Amino acid sequence: MKKHLIITLFAFTVVGLNAQQSQISVSEGDVFTISQPTSAEFQHVHFPRKNFIIKRGAVPNMKSVYGTQVVVTSVSYDGEGMPRVTLERKDGGKFFRHFRSVDANLASALQSGELVQ
Repeated sequence: MKKHLIITLFAFTVVGLNAQQSQISVSEGDVFTISQPTSAEFQHVHFPRKNFIIKRGAVPNMKSVYGTQVVVTSVSYDGEGMPRVTLERKDGGKFFRHFRSVDANLASALQSGELVQ
């Protein structure tokens, strides 16, 4: 009996966690701010690799994007129902002089602190 109770409690906990993750509501036009990642590089905001930035003639200084306000231009959902967004700079500029937009896994980026509302 205890075993069934524990399994049921675990199942409801997992379902509750999944429901919390899928409740992130985002629409086109929402504004976020890029903040400093907790690790050395961005994991959930997908900037171009440094060698592509260098080949285009720009300097891959990731500190230059800290504090940049970005606008959501499109929203799509992956197979698990998590939102993936395309972000453009609010001031209309480009990232590293050549890249108009970047993609991000919104739920993970918000949780890790790479994006702030």
